[in-house]
Amino acid sequence: MSDGAARSAPPRLELIGICKSYPGVIANEAIDLSVYPGEIHAILGENGAGKSTLMKIIYGVSSPDAGFMRWNNRQVEVTSPAAARKLGIGMVFQHFTLFETLTVAENILLVMGKSIPLSKLVQDISRVSEEYGLPVDPNRLVHSMSMGERQRVEIIRCLLQKPELLIMDEPTSVLTPGAVRTLFQTLRRLACEGCSILYISHKLDEIRELCHHATVLRNGRVVGQAVPAEQSSDSLARLMIGENLSTCQFRTSIAGEKMLKVRNLNLAAIDPFGTALENIHFFVRSGEILGISGISGNGQKELLAVLSGETRIAKPKVIHIDGCPAGKMGPAERRRLGLSFVPEERLGRGAVPDMSLELNALLTTTHKHGLQRHGWIRFSAVRQFALQIIEQFGVKSYGLNASAASLSGGNLQKFIVGREILLAPRVMIAAQPTWGVDIGAATVIRQALLDLKSEGVAVLVISEELDELMTICDRITVIANGKLSPILPVSETSTEHLGRWMGGDFTTNAESNPHV
Repeated sequence: MSDGAARSAPPRLELIGICKSYPGVIANEAIDLSVYPGEIHAILGENGAGKSTLMKIIYGVSSPDAGFMRWNNRQVEVTSPAAARKLGIGMVFQHFTLFETLTVAENILLVMGKSIPLSKLVQDISRVSEEYGLPVDPNRLVHSMSMGERQRVEIIRCLLQKPELLIMDEPTSVLTPGAVRTLFQTLRRLACEGCSILYISHKLDEIRELCHHATVLRNGRVVGQAVPAEQSSDSLARLMIGENLSTCQFRTSIAGEKMLKVRNLNLAAIDPFGTALENIHFFVRSGEILGISGISGNGQKELLAVLSGETRIAKPKVIHIDGCPAGKMGPAERRRLGLSFVPEERLGRGAVPDMSLELNALLTTTHKHGLQRHGWIRFSAVRQFALQIIEQFGVKSYGLNASAASLSGGNLQKFIVGREILLAPRVMIAAQPTWGVDIGAATVIRQALLDLKSEGVAVLVISEELDELMTICDRITVIANGKLSPILPVSETSTEHLGRWMGGDFTTNAESNPHV
């Protein structure tokens, strides 16, 4: 559908003069926006530009301080998500809104707004799951699912509601390239059927490929409009940040000692829907970055739990950190050996949502930066440490007392990554380090990981962003069905090759590979 065709009818949604402020922050200021039937409309901007706040106002999660909204040429007040869904508005959140102790089907039943037998809903979920290429088990408990699998549940939940306007906040951040292609086919079909789509993504190539129109926000205000297909990724980035985008600087480093070693790791699945780890072997040297890619739900969650110390191994020598057997050690003991860890899940694992940034800075250490003395916390040192994170990594917030939940996803990610880096690790493990962050913040985080490498740190990055891994890693492997593929230098492989491995199409044992 062309941009002109998409805009031939009156707008389905109009926002006029929308304003929203929080203590110390103007999130939205005098926002005007029109979205037409059958239009896929991108909302672009850096982390903290006001995109998610604006979407929450449309969906009834937040109320505007000023301005109003028109829906199908009628002024409306959307006072709750239930009211939004009744109008025909659905939303896929960047931070998921699922109850972990309920099944997929039970979570979806909660928002359907009508009485429907659970058995019938299970059938509908299975049908939509298969039709749109988003595999999900309706009877699976959410707490056992990876972030990518939870993303599929959020998308299916919206599709079952047959919305007239679908809001998608970073929907592809934890999807594989193949799943992204399938999702795009789904969104184009919905648009052809007249559904309007508001699409937030920091992946500018996706925006250019998919979206008919784009509105650009900066510091809470509309600063431009664009037809993405007529722009380059660089020109869209300039619109977003107001200047040319910086690029990562690569410095030569020499790989040294094996700082992290995993040998003969076998682990049965802890829950019925988990993935067993089988015969895992790898090492990471000082001064190098090893990347592990794979489709979500293939053992990444279990491997991360073992590496961080959340899951302990009976045999200490299965894992070595800086030469020390660490299999039986918990997270705090491993951190004292020099391990820093960025978890996949920002809110809940990387940070406590309701705690201030100051207290979140304290979460993962007290033995560095003089944060404690004689067993007593030195809050003056904690404040200084938190300020250093905020300033060095460009975290946008309204101060040290801001809660973690009040930050945009990208700014919270910069805070967590910054906290772990400033602990001066000898081994850094980062899971999905640039998930849901804007192109500028992603560059900052990738540069920080490259700088660690150049300083002699051993860096392990577990990510579904193949392009990212191919850019920053020295060696790369794939995890599929709880097994590792051969490990290859990045220069000796390709995204197509790795994509085949993601389906489990590898036969060479990693142990026999000369690059392991």
